[in-house]
Amino acid sequence: MNLAKFSRRGYVTTPTPIEALPAFSKALGGKVNIFIKRDDLLPGCAGGNKTRKLDFCIADALDNGADTVITCGAVQSNHCRLTLSWAVKEGLDCHLVLEERVKGSYSPEASGNNFLFQLMGVKSITVVPGGSNMLAEMQTVADALKAKGKTPYIIPGGASNTIGATGYVACAQETLQQLFDMGLKIDHMVVPSGSAGTHAGIVVGMQGNNAGIPVSGINVSRTKADQENLVYKLVEATAERVGVATPIAKEAVECFDGYVGPGYSLPTDSMVEAVKLLASTEAILLDPVYSGKAMAGLVDLVRKGHFPEGSNVLFLHTGGSPALYAYQKVF
Repeated sequence: MNLAKFSRRGYVTTPTPIEALPAFSKALGGKVNIFIKRDDLLPGCAGGNKTRKLDFCIADALDNGADTVITCGAVQSNHCRLTLSWAVKEGLDCHLVLEERVKGSYSPEASGNNFLFQLMGVKSITVVPGGSNMLAEMQTVADALKAKGKTPYIIPGGASNTIGATGYVACAQETLQQLFDMGLKIDHMVVPSGSAGTHAGIVVGMQGNNAGIPVSGINVSRTKADQENLVYKLVEATAERVGVATPIAKEAVECFDGYVGPGYSLPTDSMVEAVKLLASTEAILLDPVYSGKAMAGLVDLVRKGHFPEGSNVLFLHTGGSPALYAYQKVF
């Protein structure tokens, strides 16, 4: 895979650290060695995984002559925060369409990412009910902007298309080089699985490099079957884009849906425990919607003996800690 042929902006200049979590591993019984890939430390306002995807998506926007970007997400969307962040850096206007997936959850005065939207000068926020056709809602905003002479570019939710997922193919390659340099053999990788771009990109990168490292996704919203179908569809399309010669088997996509709780963004006891445990043992902050629920899944899988004793397991930290401040009452 020659990823250098794809246009990108160069937002990711150095590899994010891979760190051992000895105290956290000990707190879970010490039978599995847990490591963490710190994509929470990526550049962009308050960091997080979407920077890797936006590196490619915003390059495509600029290649297409855009002066404005439009994207969507939930009311505390990390993706929206980072899209706005890089739009500000690039001198682009940014308009957000927020889906109120939990009725009554949007407040213009909310803290967390919603506060940061205002601080960075978002051009407009359109709030739509949960279940809305988000692509259609963004197109409505785009049409209105075109009528005013603007040149808008729509970035899908989570930047989870083949262009954005290429950022996580690159992340997989980066990770494999780091593991080689560290002399570290990883037996399994665990990632949050939401809009599918991160999960799909990692699978394509690992499979395309014949890494032999299985990847498991922890769902933050959908059922196992629905999420695996969504991820695999993007795996196939992304693999074709980046030039993976051998077809990737559907079995390469594995998802666990037992940690979603009552719904997307709604807190669970296991998420709260995971966030508190990592903070109190390793001083690393997770977010309550994605990385917190994904880590809750990893914690449970370790406790159930899912990974053989002595395994080295790598967790991908996708960031999102600003959202913690909108969930203070939960903790």
